[in-house]
This record gives sequence, C-alpha cells and structure tokens, in this order.
Amino acid sequence: MSATLEKTAVNVTPAHKRKIKKVAVLGSGVMGSRLACHFANVGLEVVLLDIVPFDLSDEEKANKAKRNSIVNGALKSTLKSNPSPVFTKAIGSKIKTGNFDDNLEWIADCDWVLEAIIERLDIKQQMFEKVEKYRKPGAMISSNTSGIPIEMMLDGRSDDFKAHFVGTHFFNPPRYLRLLEVIPSTQTNQEVVDFFMSYGEKFLGKQTVLCKDTPAFIANRIGVFNISAAFKLMEEMDMKVEEVDALTGPFIGNPKSATFRTSDVVGLDTLIKVATGVYDNCPDDEVRDMFKVPEYVLRMEKEGMLGDKSKKGFYKKSKDANGKRIIESLNVKTFEYEPKTKPRFDTIGNCRGVENLRDRLAKIRTQEDKAAKFLIKLSSYVNQYVSNRIPEITDELYRLDDAVKAGFGWELGPFEQWDAVGVAKTVAQMKEDGFEVAQWVHDMLAGGFESFYTVKDGAAYYYDVEAKDYKKIPGRDAFIVLDNIRSNTPVFKNDEATIHDLGDGVLNVEFHSKMNSIGQGVLEGINHAIDIAENEGWNGVVIGNDGAQFSAGANLGMIFMLAVEQEWDELNLAVSTFQNIVMRTRYSSIPVVVAPHGLTLGGGCEFTMHSDAAVAAAETYIGLVEVGVGLIPAGGGTKEMVLRASDGYGTMDPKIPAIVDRFTAIATAKVGTSAYEGMEIGVMTPLKDEVVINKSRLIATAKKRVLELHDRGYTQPVRRNDIEVQGRAGLAALYSGVSGFQIGNYASEHDALIAQKLAYVMCGGDLSAATKVSEQYLLDLEREAFLSLCGTQKTLERIQSIITTGKPLRN
Repeated sequence: MSATLEKTAVNVTPAHKRKIKKVAVLGSGVMGSRLACHFANVGLEVVLLDIVPFDLSDEEKANKAKRNSIVNGALKSTLKSNPSPVFTKAIGSKIKTGNFDDNLEWIADCDWVLEAIIERLDIKQQMFEKVEKYRKPGAMISSNTSGIPIEMMLDGRSDDFKAHFVGTHFFNPPRYLRLLEVIPSTQTNQEVVDFFMSYGEKFLGKQTVLCKDTPAFIANRIGVFNISAAFKLMEEMDMKVEEVDALTGPFIGNPKSATFRTSDVVGLDTLIKVATGVYDNCPDDEVRDMFKVPEYVLRMEKEGMLGDKSKKGFYKKSKDANGKRIIESLNVKTFEYEPKTKPRFDTIGNCRGVENLRDRLAKIRTQEDKAAKFLIKLSSYVNQYVSNRIPEITDELYRLDDAVKAGFGWELGPFEQWDAVGVAKTVAQMKEDGFEVAQWVHDMLAGGFESFYTVKDGAAYYYDVEAKDYKKIPGRDAFIVLDNIRSNTPVFKNDEATIHDLGDGVLNVEFHSKMNSIGQGVLEGINHAIDIAENEGWNGVVIGNDGAQFSAGANLGMIFMLAVEQEWDELNLAVSTFQNIVMRTRYSSIPVVVAPHGLTLGGGCEFTMHSDAAVAAAETYIGLVEVGVGLIPAGGGTKEMVLRASDGYGTMDPKIPAIVDRFTAIATAKVGTSAYEGMEIGVMTPLKDEVVINKSRLIATAKKRVLELHDRGYTQPVRRNDIEVQGRAGLAALYSGVSGFQIGNYASEHDALIAQKLAYVMCGGDLSAATKVSEQYLLDLEREAFLSLCGTQKTLERIQSIITTGKPLRN
C-alpha cells in the first residue's frame, strides 16, 4: 500500500510482541454477536455489551436481567442460528454479557475493543468518546464499519487512540466467510496495521486484505458492481432470474447462491445501501451509473420483498397442500412469482463436463448461444471495472482478488479469471465489443508480460503496476499452495491422485477425483507414496489437498456396480484393499499425517482416524456416515471406534455406556460440524490431532508435523491385539436400543437391520463374555457385514439415490 501513514509520538508495542487475551465487542446485533462467538471460538476471553432497553419501567430498571435483555436475547438468538457461529456448544458460555451504562468499564483490561454498533457516524463518535474514558493506553480499537470513512471517526480522539485505531471489516457470518479487510487511517501506526494483518490471518483464520479508505472498500465495491452488471444484463438480454443464477454460480466458480440468491441472503436493503453509497460517494467512477439501483429492485424494497429476512425476494419458498416445498422465482416484469424452472443452455451442456475451472472459462468463450454472450459481456464489464480500480482502491491487484474470493466465495478472483482466458486475446475482444481497459493493462502487455500472475520456484508472483514488473506476493511463506508447484514434475500421477515433493524429504498425496472421492486411483496414490517414502529414504507423507473438500468418502459408483453385478469376490477384494491401505497409514515405517478440511466423510474420515496425526482445518465436517447409504464403515472406521472405546475403559464399570456412545455416533451418521466437534464425537482425538484455524496453513503445518514426528525418532507402531469387546452383554444392550427406535417409528426395518449388523461388529460377534481381540478380527467382521448389506435391495436403492440425486433415500 503506497499511502504513507502519519506517525505520532505515541509509544506503540511492536506487532510481533503484542498479545490479545481479552476482547470487548460493542454492539450485539447480527454482526456483533457473531464476532463475539468467533473470538470465543479461537480461545479469547470475550465481553459483549449493548444498550439498556429504552422502555423499561422504574422497577425493571433495577433488574439486571431486564437491563441486559437486548444483549442476552441477541446472543441467545445467535447461538441458535444455523449454521452455528460456534465450533462447539460449550463455547457460548465463555462470552460475558453486559450493557454500556453499567459495564463499559469492563473494557479497561481488554487488549482489543471492537465497535459493531449502528452505521451512523454521530453515534459511533459518541461511543468512542465514552470508550476513551475506560480504554487502557495501547489497547487496540477498531470499527467493523462497512463503509463509513475511517478518518471521520477520529474527530476529538487522543493521539494514542488514533495510533491504535483501524477499520476491521469482517464479512457475515464471520465464522464462515474468511475476509477481513483492514483499513488504516492516515494516523494509524504501522505496527498496528502489521499486527492486524498478521493476527487476523494466523489466529482468526482470515484472509486479511489491506484496503484504502475508499467507499465500500474492496470486496463490496467489486462484488456489488458484479451484481449490478448482472442486473443490467438480465434486463438488456431479456433473461429470467433463474437463468442468470444458473450461469453465475458454480458453473463459473462462484457459490451456489450465484447472483439473485446471494442478493436474497444478503438482503436487498443492504445491497441497495452499498450500491447507493458508492453512487453518492464516487462521482469520478467512470461507470457510476451502473450503481443506480434498477426500478424493479426499488419496487421490491418498497413492497418489503427484501429476501430471506422477509421470507420473499427474488425467490419465495412455500409448501403445497401435501407439505412439499415449492420454490418460486420473481418475474421482474409482471412482479408475479412463477414456478422455478431449470434453465437449459448449450453452453452449460457443452462446458459443464470440463472439471478444471480455468479450462471451463476458456471453453465458455468459444460458445455462441445467449448464455455465452451473457457471460462474456459480464466478464467484460468486470474486467474493465477492476482494471480501473487500480490504484484507486488498492495498489496491488492480488489484494483485489483476495478480497473478492474471501468475501464473495469466488474460486478465482477477477484477475485470475482474466488470466485463465488469456489477457491479450480478451483485451482485443473487449475493444471490439466497446469495452476499454485501463492503460496500465496495455502497458503490461506491451512490456512482454502476458499475465497478471506467474509462478517462479514454487512461489506466486503478481504484476506490480507501479514497478512494471512481477513481484512476489508477500506474506505467503507460511503457506504451501499446491497450485504453485504443479509446474514441477510430480513424483507420481494417475487420473485420481498426484504425489508432490513438498521439500525437506516430505511427500504429499493430492486427490483430484470428483468430490475427491476415494477410488482405486486414490488408493494407488496413497499406497505408492508410502512405498516410495519407505524404500527411498523420505521422511514422511502428508495426505492433503487444496480442494473445496478433503473427501466425500469412498467411490459409491464402483461399490454399486460390483454389487449389482454380484461380483462378490471383486467387491471383497476392493474392501480388503481399502482396509489394508487405511491400516498402512498407521502401520508403516514413516509418519503419515492427514490434513482434512471441509467435507471429510466416510473413507476420508477413516484415513484421518488411522493417521499418525491429523492436522485439521477448524472448518472440517467429519464423520462416519455410511449408515445413510445403507452400509456400515468398513475401511477400519467401525474397528477404530471399538478400539478407542476399549482404550477409554480404564476402571470404568459398567463399560457398556462407552460402546453405546460410539455405536450411536455411527448408527446416527453423526457429523462433527467443526474439527472440535469431531473430537467430541470421537473421530478425532486431542491426543494426536491438532486444529488449524486458517485453512491456508494446513499443508504447511501438516508437513511440519511430519518432520517433528520424524525428528523424534519415529518407530513403526505394532498392530493391536488387545481390544476389549463386550460380546453378548453389549449386543443385548444395543439390540434393545435398536428395537426401541423401531417400535417408536424412528427407524425402518432396514435401518434396524443395519444397526444390528453394526452392533454385532462392535461387540465382537456372538461371544459369551468380554474378550480381547485383534484389529484384524474386527476388520474381518466389518467387511463381512458390509458385503452382506451390499446384497440387500434396499441398500442398493439407497446407494443409487445418492449417486443419481445426491440425496439419501429413507426405505
């Protein structure tokens, strides 16, 4: 960032020495309450304050509960919201609530005070005046404003306050959206800026982006422009709401909410506010009129059609007489809701099968139907706009991409998308279509630079407009990005997996099957990596990838095909091979560390459970879910739950409740909605596993863990033959529970069959007394149960339903 920050005579703690232990959040609205939850998620002591209700009686004014009713009600509502703002339910109890009148002095021992009250400058200034009376010198102070100029908030504040003040613009919901825009004033000390950029990334799990103090900052400026351009093109090209959303969602690397569903989620009132703010405050914007809100959107606001918050917006959900959900879309011409249709375009049909997004974007530009013309023109609008925002909103183009990706969930940022389709070719096409990019883009191409990004020696570089040369993207030395090492010759590659050399004697197995499902190619890759590491003197193996999901589980298509064709010997061999390779991740002569994130289900969970250590992203959704498709975990998952129950028995008496808990987790297909919940349900363990808040650090941290295990003198573990199973006593308890569920109509006859087979495996079979057995004994039992279930028609129907519709069938 080229703007020079003014220096004051204030003594400021160096960024690397500063610690945050306690934080105060002022304002318990939607954002404030969720921020308090996320700060508690990462282990901070949190104080959450809000106003005393205005309408209290004299008697109620003396009642603490009544005085805190706003803040307590807001926090209670937030904790009930879905998706959950907390990693585990217990975290909510760590937030201390109070009010501004009685408890503002609580901020005196806080290391950071974050303001998240109403977006009115005068009210914020009044709050900061009160804060200054109690805030300790040197404490960080920030505003979560989404657009009020940072400089204007500082009138009348002390030099120490000004030096420690920044804008910290989080995106809602803050647990899930990774963007944190850091906006310094001209009087913010550089050490404070450096601290927030580092702390947000490392401890809060954010993609921190340094912004200039311009209207809407970076992400909203670009994201709302993109939505405004789509609004304009829909009218211009006479398209429907659902047609635009079919084109602007996952098909081009954006979230499923696409354009109009995103507008409904955000709220049309919020969208209008941002667009109007840019229009009013950016008189020199070359396409300012694009931010004029269309008449149909203004009418929607007037009629209270604000989106999810008003139960109707561009889409409306309802139920028919039979209770079936109906989704209707708004016809913006007639203002009537109509049944939502599934648009069909040749461009989608021709390009959907191209898995690689960059290749898909390039192929879209070769199409000629209405959909292609829409997308090409939309990208032309965006390309022209982002080129002209350098250096207005940021000096470095990578910051713009980072902000849009983290704030709006794009897989590729605008400049990355531009690179994917060819900069020079696109600029020429845009000119023919009446779009003109900024002069610096022409200068870049004239200087022999063909792309905005390049990779050198495994590091990413961006084109610096001022230097007219590539510069290394700073702050990423702590990350290992697999995209940056793809130009290197892989150690091994097949259609489903690639083995990369991460350096320092560590290999990485990356999956690239659909949904990173585990089939023959993935298993071959894992097995081959361990072979190479053991036989050629490598230090260890990481199993991890940069995809949206770690793994959705085993390849059900292969299982279904073998079962339908009754190839039982082949299916038995396939399951046995899966088990053997899962077991090899634990019982090899080198350390194997798994790095799960996102969906980590079924087989993905089993590999995680059997690793020497798991380094998991906090946002890991992990569990043994095979029961949902009519099966039981047979890649060692059932066995491992029994082993962990056995290890936890100690002097426990009776021991049955422990196995009941593990049985319930599998039988109900329980999924931990964070890595911490994964530990609570038993598929992860704090004894060997760790959690990383920032997913970008995952593979680098896993590599570090491999080296730590190796340097300690890693020794191959010995297979277990001391697992205590409960035999008939356990079976009686579990069968009784299953029968109760069936009698109460909570389980179908087939559900009961699955649960009984699971119980049989987990209790070690029909044994007359508690007995100690080997891992292989339990693996054989779970494989037999798995194969027998594959032979039932109802299980095959469930598998087929998942394959064809993505939804489980209840039969």
